[in-house]
Amino acid sequence: MTENEITLAIIKSLKEGRKKAFQEIMDELHPYDMAQQYLTVPPKHKHKYLSYLSIEQLTDLMEELEQEEQLEVIESLGGRRSTKVLDLMENDELASFLSDLEPEKIKELLADMKQEESEMVQNLMNYPPETAGRIMNNRYVWINKHYTIGEAIEKLKHFVELAEYLNYLYVIDDDKKLVGVISYRDLLLAEVDELVEDVMYSRVVKADVSMDQEDAAMLINRYDFVSLPVVDEEERLVGIITVDDVLDVLIQEANEDIERLSASGKSIDFNTKPVVAAYRRLPWLIGLLFVGLISGGIISGFEDTLGAVVALAFFMPMIAGMTGNTGTQSLAVVVRGLVTEDLTFRQTLHLIFRELRVGILIGITCGILIFLIALFWQGSAILGFVVGASLLMTLIIGTLAGTIIPLVLYKLNIDPAIASGPLITTINDILSLLIYFGIATALLSQLTI
Repeated sequence: MTENEITLAIIKSLKEGRKKAFQEIMDELHPYDMAQQYLTVPPKHKHKYLSYLSIEQLTDLMEELEQEEQLEVIESLGGRRSTKVLDLMENDELASFLSDLEPEKIKELLADMKQEESEMVQNLMNYPPETAGRIMNNRYVWINKHYTIGEAIEKLKHFVELAEYLNYLYVIDDDKKLVGVISYRDLLLAEVDELVEDVMYSRVVKADVSMDQEDAAMLINRYDFVSLPVVDEEERLVGIITVDDVLDVLIQEANEDIERLSASGKSIDFNTKPVVAAYRRLPWLIGLLFVGLISGGIISGFEDTLGAVVALAFFMPMIAGMTGNTGTQSLAVVVRGLVTEDLTFRQTLHLIFRELRVGILIGITCGILIFLIALFWQGSAILGFVVGASLLMTLIIGTLAGTIIPLVLYKLNIDPAIASGPLITTINDILSLLIYFGIATALLSQLTI
């Protein structure tokens, strides 16, 4: 069935009160699709939709929804069923859901949960936001280094629901300190009477609870892990970060970078109200508006030059636009590189000189092209030289500005994505106009002959 056909079948089963038919459809759906169908059905059917789902299905549904929708589900379920769902949810997902709620609401929801589950969630919420400790899952399978392989396998059988998506078992000592890791493959190939400590790998890549979530995500990306152990300051194993957590982090960080690059500030999506979207964009744009007035002042200062050679006005938007474009391109390259690389001083210099060469090559190519256009269109080699030389210089400067500014911010421990595209463009506009009219003024006598 197509998605529309599934939706119609679900609505029909809800209207007719056919719970069995409804469940047959749900059994074939992935949790994501189940959540999308819940969002699609008319509001009057949502309560019945939830009432027909099992506790396990409701748990899967919750983990696929946004916080506002999750809260709607919890309130619709009522006390007993909602508590069962919260108890079954992954603790990191639940901590994320609760983190932005009012303190009274958090206390109310946690109070009804099983004490053990409630304490585990509260422990996660005690870690600072956007750290490895905050996004880790503290439900995990560990084995003692003194276990035999047979004992490890038996333990794994009893906790299979916690290990179904993992490829590794983490090994601890008697003080719960992380001392090794063993893959499922090595576990199955080893003899049952061998000791775990004789088979495990003792060199373990791990994250500290206070590590930034983006750095933890990069560790998983760098080593192609599907999970990463998290330890406290005493090297005790306290949780794991899985690849699905990392995907959420990378998407979140990418969205934040895009928001800063576009100078839009806080999150703006398709559902953001016009007034809110305008409010979030205005601070940056108003600031850039006043900076942009400098460009107007520059043009006014060269009014005599512009009046003497009117053809200069035709090329002015092109000069400013091209400079901003190349600066924004370099900015995007640098920000993307900083996400995936830990730049050394040598690499930084290499990047700057590479972008300098790129700017020169682009500038020469575009400068020659615009020189020929001005020559044949206006019949003036001097005008072609002014425009071509200006474009050459401004493209080099624009490329360097788009490279150096984010690198400087990075070295100052400021998020380089804050060097937004509009800011780079505005700065390059000012520099390009100064260069363009400066060269034109210097050669004004030649231009007006």
